[in-house]
Amino acid sequence: MTRYGFEVVRDVHIGEVGDVGSHESIAGAIGNTPLVRLNRVAEGLEAAVYVKLEYLNPLGSVKDRAALSMIEAAERSGELRPGGTVVEATSGNTGIALAAIAAARGYRSVVVVPDKSSAEKVALLRAYGAEVHVSPGSRPAHHPEFVRNVARRLAEEIPGGWLAGQYDNPANPAAHRATTGPEIWTQTAGAVTHFVAGVGTGGTVSGAGEFLKAVSRGAVQVIGADPETSAYGGGDGRAWYVESVGHHLHPETEVDQWPSSYHRDVVDRIERVGDAEALRVLHRLSRAEGLLLGGSSGTAIAAALRVARPLGPESVVVVIAPDSGRSYLSKYFDDDWLGRLGFPLLREGTEPTVGVALTIPLDGHVRTVPSRATVAEARALLGGAPALPVLLQRKVSGPAQIAEVLGAASAVTLDRVPDTDPVTAHLSAPLPVVGTTDPISRAAERISGYAGPVVVAHEGRGVTLVDATEIAAAGVDYRGR
Repeated sequence: MTRYGFEVVRDVHIGEVGDVGSHESIAGAIGNTPLVRLNRVAEGLEAAVYVKLEYLNPLGSVKDRAALSMIEAAERSGELRPGGTVVEATSGNTGIALAAIAAARGYRSVVVVPDKSSAEKVALLRAYGAEVHVSPGSRPAHHPEFVRNVARRLAEEIPGGWLAGQYDNPANPAAHRATTGPEIWTQTAGAVTHFVAGVGTGGTVSGAGEFLKAVSRGAVQVIGADPETSAYGGGDGRAWYVESVGHHLHPETEVDQWPSSYHRDVVDRIERVGDAEALRVLHRLSRAEGLLLGGSSGTAIAAALRVARPLGPESVVVVIAPDSGRSYLSKYFDDDWLGRLGFPLLREGTEPTVGVALTIPLDGHVRTVPSRATVAEARALLGGAPALPVLLQRKVSGPAQIAEVLGAASAVTLDRVPDTDPVTAHLSAPLPVVGTTDPISRAAERISGYAGPVVVAHEGRGVTLVDATEIAAAGVDYRGR
């Protein structure tokens, strides 16, 4: 026995868990993904932390399992017939898996994604032949443009259409109860003590968690990883930047319905992880462990490291890494995207950043106009300012999330319209955004030709407004040195 209580994990090969070899179709290659131990990132921890690399599924994510399970269940029930069309609402990965499996089985696929999905995911969907519909991600659940409502409508309109409905399809958690959980138990020789997974639809944490709790007679603790503002962990549902995890809640949503794929009674506790922490962990994983992982993996692994911190050498923490960072190279691994929002950069330079050059208070809050304000109320809030960003109004006030900016309330525009009009009927375009971690010359170039107030973001939240001339002058000053 090793100090962790088992010998299998360190030397395990995928073939020891399941049959690896020739398959009759892509479906046969799904599952049996390896565990990899974290070393440098977990330095100083006594507990062992292992990552289950779900991006090694043939279609690139943990959603391969649920997609196959849902399609096969629909075929057995007769809901999906030969020549039919698979329809789904997704942030990307489930749609990619459904589209590929559908292509292999002769079905057509139609996928609805929110507009915050990465360009790489949309390109992959189209590569597999899916018809892609992009819908605004900031719609309340009852709105006709809400992604799931669009998918439901399309499934009803298309002859032979079948809505996969991962959020409420029992075949989603069943896939993980039948495959993911048993794999983890076998790979660790039953030594796993803590299981960590992000909560999106809830299928992975529920299904695998149910199996591990049952087989261990309740000994395995199940921990859900959740974005800081997600409603699952007690946040108010404000937008965040890590894709494919959490539960966003629009303030105008009439009834907040959680997915039935998420079995709350399985989860012992939730660890809430902010975007910046998740991204820092992502960057460390790629550079210290050689693991290029997606955003939700950063959230889950950050939570797993927290879980492991107080544990002793007898503990084994297993965490799900849902997908690869290759689907997010234009976001989480791109300094232009990171800097514009004030997130930590991959490559720190010698040039002063916006935060340093303009002495930006990182704990500040941008003054904003609520989305439900009237013109008269908005004019009073402006208080002489030329413009203020308008954000979704929530019951609990908080920092301005840049992802929720609707547009700008302009003093000039509002002076010309009736007091009782809703301010949302008279908005200019959203104000430009630069980040505190942006090199000052790049920020100045980004807003070149613009005159007026600019939102400065730190870790995705607006911390102050500055005039474009201040940024331009600081950029000129730096270049003139």
